[in-house]
Amino acid sequence: MLSVIKSSWPLLLGMLLLMLGNGLQGSLLGVRGSTLGFSAFQMSIVMSAYFAGFLFASRVTPAMIRRVGHVRVFAALGSLVSAALLLFPTIQDPIVWVLGRMIIGFCFCGVYVTAESWLNNSSTNENRGQALSAYMMVQMTGIIIAQGLLVVPDPSGYLLFVIPSVLVSISFAPILLSISPTPAFESTKPMSLRELFTVSPLGFVGMFMMGSVFAAQFGMAAVYATEAGLSITQVPFFTAAFYVGALLFQYPIGWISDRTDRRVLIALSAAIAGAGSIGGMLFGGNFYVLLASAFLIGGLSNPLYSLLIAYTNDFLEYEDMASASAGLLFVNGVGAITGPLLIGYAIQVVGPPGFFLFLAFILLMMAGYAVYRMTQRPSPSVEDTSAYQSMMPTVSPVTVEIASEWAIETAEAEAEAEAQAAEEADQSEQRSYGT
Repeated sequence: MLSVIKSSWPLLLGMLLLMLGNGLQGSLLGVRGSTLGFSAFQMSIVMSAYFAGFLFASRVTPAMIRRVGHVRVFAALGSLVSAALLLFPTIQDPIVWVLGRMIIGFCFCGVYVTAESWLNNSSTNENRGQALSAYMMVQMTGIIIAQGLLVVPDPSGYLLFVIPSVLVSISFAPILLSISPTPAFESTKPMSLRELFTVSPLGFVGMFMMGSVFAAQFGMAAVYATEAGLSITQVPFFTAAFYVGALLFQYPIGWISDRTDRRVLIALSAAIAGAGSIGGMLFGGNFYVLLASAFLIGGLSNPLYSLLIAYTNDFLEYEDMASASAGLLFVNGVGAITGPLLIGYAIQVVGPPGFFLFLAFILLMMAGYAVYRMTQRPSPSVEDTSAYQSMMPTVSPVTVEIASEWAIETAEAEAEAEAQAAEEADQSEQRSYGT
């Protein structure tokens, strides 16, 4: 891990600054929109727009990179993010905010695609898994730290929008001054939705639900917090609790997933997160209960993203893993677009508890569907399952494909080692007979 950080620290530092800006702007809009009198449903449309832009960019960014190159795409999209952030306090209109969030979602996806391509190019087969882990830690750490910036005094109404704009702008420096151009990024054609559902109904349905759950955390947590009457000092603790849980639970859930039936782990994780949602809904008046609920929901739901990809790969040949992962990413993106809209409607109808009501419904539905799928076909043996690679729903298609390649390489290396061990055992046995 230290060698990865040493060789890739400029890229990781730049991504940390980018995630500080991205993590702050989402929560900031949730708080500021409420103070401006925007309804919860209006804010849900604003938050959903980010994921619509992100999903669209995941399809068109590779063509942009092939046409003008990594450096120009990165610089152009990053500059556009920096400029768009300054428009929110200038034009305080929900329609303008929707367009701004869509632009930011599009640009951030393009920036992630470019940066992750550089990360892949600078990694080797031996350290690619460590590079991905370092990248995930940087992403989550950036989002967590960003929540603390919400408490910065902002008497003019502009400072908190200037901060993420500046962070995004200066993030270019360590990346662009240290990275060499990389080969053009070639995207993998997604598997058709019909084929994907046939291969793994649980992976397909679960990823759609996971998109909704993550979008609720990333886009609507701050909206809920302001609607529920949390103070400006309490909001960042609440929103950060989701990501602290996600960061801490990734490794233990990944370790368990490689040693047990993944459907059991999916069902248990979703069920416990759903129970945490019910606790937040029933006892939302207690701030410490809210923190515990957010920690449980984030910690047990976010690893489901990697878990569902790994589970789907268990039923695929190596050559189909990348296209299936690209299809799952698309399904997750569609779920992320719909999630904020449904939560905004729930809050509008039943009040702030609608946030947790929606999460509980989706998570318990996922747990129930996982249990149902356990009755439909046997689980592959633990020895035949693919390797789990930690990923967060914030990543672009590049990281998903890198993780698929890493899983393939790991499986092939293990198979080769087993074959070599068996051959050596046969040779040893033959020598013993000869004596």
